[in-house]
Amino acid sequence: MAKLQLTLACGDYEIMRPLAEGAVEAEGIDLTVLRRDRARILQSARRDECDMAEFNIVAYFCDSESDPDLFALPVFPHRRFRLGFVFVNTGAGIREPADLIGKTVAVRGERPAAVIWMRGILNEHFGVPYDSVRYLDPMGMLAGQDAGAGSGRAPRRRVDEMLLAGEIDAFLSPGLPPAFLAGDPRIGRLFPDFEQRDREYYEKTGIFPIMHAVTIRRSLLERAPWAAPNLLRAFEESKRLAYERNRNPRAMPLAFFQRAWEDQRSLLGSDPWRYGLNEETRPNLATVLRYAGEQGLLQRERSVDELFVDIDESQLERFEDV
Repeated sequence: MAKLQLTLACGDYEIMRPLAEGAVEAEGIDLTVLRRDRARILQSARRDECDMAEFNIVAYFCDSESDPDLFALPVFPHRRFRLGFVFVNTGAGIREPADLIGKTVAVRGERPAAVIWMRGILNEHFGVPYDSVRYLDPMGMLAGQDAGAGSGRAPRRRVDEMLLAGEIDAFLSPGLPPAFLAGDPRIGRLFPDFEQRDREYYEKTGIFPIMHAVTIRRSLLERAPWAAPNLLRAFEESKRLAYERNRNPRAMPLAFFQRAWEDQRSLLGSDPWRYGLNEETRPNLATVLRYAGEQGLLQRERSVDELFVDIDESQLERFEDV
């Protein structure tokens, strides 16, 4: 019988590399993996050019409300702790989270998972209510308007330049701003001790924030229901091989890599990028789903089970000793 021909667009992640390079195959599936293809990953309009695509978890929640055929595998290629990505103008008098109240804080659109997680964490864990901050996107539109839809206007300039000029007080950034990387003293982290804060957050909540999931079509799974568990097994095996390869200090050009690996394991366990729906991922997903609802992005309440293929983890080969 001919194999099912599928394509996947995703980032160039180590945990995806064995699958992309053919070291791992999904049974009954001929999978082509397109890496470094940000357009198909980031733009809703281009997602249907592939059978599966890594996608921002919050954008998926939103888009699936109007597209009932849009579904997701419980595969989470991108996670990131977020407290190291709240940047402030060092002259704005912001020394602690409560100092953000009444300030103007830039975000990049309404739907990026990084923004939703950061606003939610600031609200729930640091006493910064959503409505106490004037959130502004780089296009000059107040949060609460449909910044994600796009108006055709380009940003006036980089958001960190607005921060340096004092036009905004802080910036919830998905990554490290150029001005910060350049060492400009006018920009700094709200949490200089972000690593310790992120550890405390994890110890309190058990959450290593999920940023992206792998979307797929319900109609595809209806035609080939066996594909979902076969794909998840392949994603798991790819991740296992990546862990096995990268725990070797020779593979990483980091002087203190072994200590970092052991430190991560002691905090997050042997499988920090856990897949499936389980005692770790369900509360994680439920939290970001709740945050998206609280921030006015969803039209109705939904459950994690509505949004993800529920695959019995007994069908997967778990690994606890990597």
